[in-house]
Amino acid sequence: MDVTWIRWLLDSYAFWLNQELIERTGTLEEQSERLFLAPFVVLSHARAEDPILNYGNQQALDLWEMSWQEFTATPSRLTAEPLNRTERARMLEQAAARGFITDYQGVRISRTGRRFLVKQATLWNVLDDRGGKQGQAACFARWIPLGPPNTPITR
Repeated sequence: MDVTWIRWLLDSYAFWLNQELIERTGTLEEQSERLFLAPFVVLSHARAEDPILNYGNQQALDLWEMSWQEFTATPSRLTAEPLNRTERARMLEQAAARGFITDYQGVRISRTGRRFLVKQATLWNVLDDRGGKQGQAACFARWIPLGPPNTPITR
């Protein structure tokens, strides 16, 4: 993972929410490691017509039941079931327009079809050094499993 993206992700969170996502001490590589091992989920995608996930920390990889390679090859829209994709798109548009949203909740699905309800998520626009929008990120620490597995993610 490019540490520039991690810096943009962390700087953007601080910009929009006026607080740090993680402790910002040490080198950028140390901060990147701290983010990857954080006890909450962090994921992101870059700007694109059909964005592909470009970052997920260990909690995200575990929750979506994917390796780094699988996760970073997955279109972001596939983290939600087809029925929930319209609502997910609406929420991303709100975050894009406002810069961030907090206290979001929605149903997501893992690679193997396990459904879970994300609670109290924060979404924010990832900005580059000049303030240009480069993508979006989300973090959350609460989720609730929802019954038996459904249809697994298919590309």
